[in-house]
Amino acid sequence: MSRIQKTFARLNGEGRKALIPFITAGDPDADLTVPLMHALVEAGADIIELGVPFSDPMADGPTIQRASERALAKGMSLRKVLQLVTRFRTEDDKTPVVLMGYANPIEAMGLTTFAEKAAQSGVDGVLVVDYPPEEAEKFGAAMKAQGMDPIFLIAPTSSAERIAHTAKIASGYVYYVSLAGVTGSGALNVEAVAQKLPLIREQTGLPVGVGFGIRDAATAARIAAFADAVVVGSRIIEEIEKSTANGDNSSACANVKALVAEIRRGVDEVKK
Repeated sequence: MSRIQKTFARLNGEGRKALIPFITAGDPDADLTVPLMHALVEAGADIIELGVPFSDPMADGPTIQRASERALAKGMSLRKVLQLVTRFRTEDDKTPVVLMGYANPIEAMGLTTFAEKAAQSGVDGVLVVDYPPEEAEKFGAAMKAQGMDPIFLIAPTSSAERIAHTAKIASGYVYYVSLAGVTGSGALNVEAVAQKLPLIREQTGLPVGVGFGIRDAATAARIAAFADAVVVGSRIIEEIEKSTANGDNSSACANVKALVAEIRRGVDEVKK
């Protein structure tokens, strides 16, 4: 059983829902990433999604695009992201870490090499935005061979057939994109999300995380009422951006910790 699977099993036994915050590795610089990861855990994160910066992040809105640009400008790369996970693991061997990114850096490294190095670094799951499930059998097998969970996105437009196909190769959890568009865009229609989840649950027994558009504790609580996990990204990146705008990173961890702790309280308002 992977760390991700153990986490969801524990939370299920406790009658609680998972909080999964997202940050971009190397934003605004590599030295801040691991302290931010620890701050997320201290604030109540159950799983961390760590973004691998990419020059053409097609699924991401302006906020996360800027984060990728800042990280790439400081020389962040996939290999360096894995080094950051290794550093995080020296103090935390319990919190699952999921890499979220795009196919190009993985293909450049080589899928087998990436899978081996990611597992050695302490990565628990990998979500590649532009690996369609219909073409991702090799990816899924490579991840599972190294004890990692391949995680996939499910869109509002996904049919029952596509969800079923995704469920066959996914493990850990599936990530439901709560709105059509890029990260951080649009107004979240909670009712529409609630109506979609029964269709997803008919096709898979995996936990369902919901992300895109969740910006505060109140919305997190509403999503946690029917999802297994709440994913928050752009709002956290905005806090990092604001806290480091003057070049002083000293308050970033405390500010992010306070924000995520508030969202954690919202998630914990819901009991199964």
